[in-house]
Amino acid sequence: MSKDSHKKIALVSISLAGGGAERSTALLSQMLDRNGFEVHLITLTDAIDFEYAGTLFNLGKFKTAKDTLLKRLVRFSKLKAYLRREKFNFIIDVRSRSMPRKEAYYLHYLYKNESIIYMVHSFKLDNYFPLTTGVAKKMIAKAKGIVGVSQEIAEAVNTTFDTEKCICIYNTINQSIAAQKTVLPIFVWAGRLVDNVKNVSLLLEAFAKAKKAHTKHQLHIYGEGPDKEKLQQKSRELGLSDTVIFKPFIHTIKTEMSKAKAVILSSHYEGFPSVLIESLSVGTPVISVDCKSGPKEIIKNQENGLLVKNHDADALAGAINAFVTDDELYARCKENAVASVSHLSMDVIGKQWKEYIAGL
Repeated sequence: MSKDSHKKIALVSISLAGGGAERSTALLSQMLDRNGFEVHLITLTDAIDFEYAGTLFNLGKFKTAKDTLLKRLVRFSKLKAYLRREKFNFIIDVRSRSMPRKEAYYLHYLYKNESIIYMVHSFKLDNYFPLTTGVAKKMIAKAKGIVGVSQEIAEAVNTTFDTEKCICIYNTINQSIAAQKTVLPIFVWAGRLVDNVKNVSLLLEAFAKAKKAHTKHQLHIYGEGPDKEKLQQKSRELGLSDTVIFKPFIHTIKTEMSKAKAVILSSHYEGFPSVLIESLSVGTPVISVDCKSGPKEIIKNQENGLLVKNHDADALAGAINAFVTDDELYARCKENAVASVSHLSMDVIGKQWKEYIAGL
């Protein structure tokens, strides 16, 4: 498709490595590129792992080991010059934006006279708007648009800030491997090991309870993070050393998902968790707590997975056991998995982005 020279889009991200928001940003660049936009990716740190489309402006390349205030100001002056030179139609800001002074700097200097679309990737809104200050209201007022990645996020933003600007466009998936017929006796969890967000402690407690009814299944936990050692210790204390295996995160995680019995999510809160839709896209059913937000907009209970009350280890253990013992339930959820996320394909979500930007 030929590029529309009147529609230049910049995506501003901390990086293109690590978490689900960064992976979604890389996929967004590909969708916008396919739909005829000229795409530029601006990263603030030098961490590029995910495949992207468009022109990369890696501001992190200018960062030195000793990063003083003066060096930061010089570095961001390069970003300001880049924005002035390229004259973008829209800047889509996908960063976490919780610090009032920093966001005031972006608002009144870096983004002055720019058309900004803010993205919100988590139900914890103060990760994306500094709620206790007037800066957040000014950001909302200036924004050309706001996109939440779940309906629940969009509703929360509009209610919190008394606006109607926020709409929902779901994250997409890029299915690259086929569903597997052979299922291993393994449950998978994947993410960053930050327990006050991901609540892996709840999962370990639930798996210990479920283990009393089944002994042949393992839980593989893929990820790194500050709480890894604490969670490994908790696993040992619960007598799970032989059945819970901690593994580093791998970029081929979808291959491991495709072979698993199910993928489990146990978080305190989310946005629109990529781990669930990626699992379903490769034919693996999911088990999730009903946290805010995302899971209940993805899971049709007992049709493509199981949705249980949050912060309830017994309920989560019951769901794990149900997938082990109820063959009919499991077969139905597995059969429906791939089709249940067909509306999240890059073609469908890309078209939604194209129509949204055209209407701004």
